[in-house]
Amino acid sequence: MELLKKLEILADAAKYDASCASSGAPKRDSQGRAGLGATTGAGICHSFTPDGRCVSLLKILLTNFCQYDCQYCVNRRSSNVPRARFAPREVVDLTLEFYRRNYIDGLFLSSGIIRSADYTMEQLVQVARTLREEHQFRGYIHLKTIPDADPRLIREAGQYADRLSVNIELPTDAGLQRLAPEKDVHTIKRAMGSIRLAQEEAEVEKTPAAARAPAGQSTQMIVGADEADDRTILQTAQTLYGAYKLKRVYYSAFSPIPDSPSAVPSQAPPLLREHRLYQADFLLRGYGFRAEELFQAGGDLPLDIDPKLAWALAHRESFPVDLNRAPQRLIARVPGIGMRNARRLAELRRTRAIRYQDLIRLRCAMDTVKPFVVTQDYKPALAEPTSEQLRRALAPAPQQLSLI
Repeated sequence: MELLKKLEILADAAKYDASCASSGAPKRDSQGRAGLGATTGAGICHSFTPDGRCVSLLKILLTNFCQYDCQYCVNRRSSNVPRARFAPREVVDLTLEFYRRNYIDGLFLSSGIIRSADYTMEQLVQVARTLREEHQFRGYIHLKTIPDADPRLIREAGQYADRLSVNIELPTDAGLQRLAPEKDVHTIKRAMGSIRLAQEEAEVEKTPAAARAPAGQSTQMIVGADEADDRTILQTAQTLYGAYKLKRVYYSAFSPIPDSPSAVPSQAPPLLREHRLYQADFLLRGYGFRAEELFQAGGDLPLDIDPKLAWALAHRESFPVDLNRAPQRLIARVPGIGMRNARRLAELRRTRAIRYQDLIRLRCAMDTVKPFVVTQDYKPALAEPTSEQLRRALAPAPQQLSLI
C-alpha cells in the first residue's frame, strides 16, 4: 500500500483519541550534539480543528488492525473499515519529514493490538527510540501504552516519551466488562501505577538519565457509550487524579460509527456535555472543588449554564462574597472570577480596598460577577433575584454547533 494511503487511513483512525495535548514537555539539551526539534517548559503551541481536536502533532496509529472487539471502537476486530499498518521506520521518516516542513511539533502514536500486547508495545518503543537515539529528535513524543504489555516495556517507553497515556475508556468496571470484555480494568490501573512508580523513582534520582515521561501520564474516557452519568464520570476522574497523579483526564463524546453494534447508542450525546465535563474537570484540578459538590439533584451537569455558576446558584447562602475580607479560595469560586484574578485581588487588597472599578479593570465578566460580590463601593440590590431568575438571566442564548 502506498505510504500516502496508509497515512490517510491511520490518521483518520486516530481522530477519536482526544488525549494528545503536549503541555509540560521539558526542554532538552543537545549536550554538544546536533539535535532536531525542540520543546519548551511551557509546552508546544497547537493548531486546532473546528471541533477542538489538536492537529499540531502527527497523530496516527501504527496500525488499525486489532485483536480486540471493543464495541465502541471503530477499529474493533469486527469493524468493516479499511485497514493499514506502518512499519516503525515509516513512522520515523514521516515524523522527520513533517517536522522539517514545519507541519508538526511532535508525534502522538497509538496502535491497535497486533500479534500480542508485548509485540505491539515493542514496535511503539522502537519508533521513539529510533527518533531519540538515531536522529537526536528533541521534539515532543506522546506514546499510547498497551496495558497488557510487560511493565519493562512500558518503563522503557517512558525513557523516550514526554508523556504516556493509558486509556481507561469507560468510567465503570461494569461498562468496560459489557462493551470491552477482553480488557481488564485492573490491568489498566496496574499500568497506570507502574508509570507513576517510575516517575516517583525518577524524581528521587533527580538526573536527566532517570527521566520517566516527564510530562506525566493521561487517560481518556468515552462519554455516552454506556449509561454512566456525569457524576460517575467525574468521580472516576477524581479517583484517578488522586491515585495515579494524572496530568489530565480527557473526555471524548461517543461517536456512532457505521454498522455500530446494538450494545452502543445509535446517537451521539450532545457535544455540549463533553464541554461541561471539561469545565467541571478544570474545577477539580484548579479550584479545589470535589466532584460531589457539583451535583445537587440529578447525576448530570446542566447544559444551559457552566458548572461553576450552577454551584453558585445552588449555594446562595455563601454569597455575596466580600472581596475585601473573603479568603482567596472563596473569591475564586465566584462566577466570572478566575484563579488569576482571585490572586490579583488578594494581592491588591494588601495595599488598598477593592472597588468595583477594579473588577472592570481586571476584565471580569461583570454581568455574571455582580450578583455574587461586595466591594468597598458596591453591594447587590437588596431585593435579590431568585436563583432561577439569575439562571435565566445569565444562561447564554442557545447556539447551533457547527460541524464545518
